Amino acid sequence: MVASAPRMETLPAVLSYDRADPFVIRMAFPAPATLEGTEVFWEFSRELLAEGMDVPAGVGDVRIRPFGYDRTVLEFHAAEGIAMVHVRTADLRRFLRRTQQLVPVGAEHRFLDLDQSLTDLLDGSC
Repeated sequence: MVASAPRMETLPAVLSYDRADPFVIRMAFPAPATLEGTEVFWEFSRELLAEGMDVPAGVGDVRIRPFGYDRTVLEFHAAEGIAMVHVRTADLRRFLRRTQQLVPVGAEHRFLDLDQSLTDLLDGSC
């Protein structure tokens, strides 16, 4: 994580993927990295991550772009400011390959529980 404060320690951020929500990547920031002092999660699309490693992508709260030869920058925009995370592109590519082994690109619909999603959307009134 890149910080404006000098000598800020490196903080781990954790990427995760759940094939029950096949379009989504989650990144968790530990409590010491947040203003609230609690763990914070950001969600963004797997497609955005894949695109952002090669060309700048995203226009909203999450933006991803290549940085130099071997890094990718993930920017998380909030009212409180911007968090920038530098990640080795090779690590992201390896992570994406593993998500694609779980759920191939284009096959995400086969892993969705549409009945449960509809029930959640309608707040259990089905």
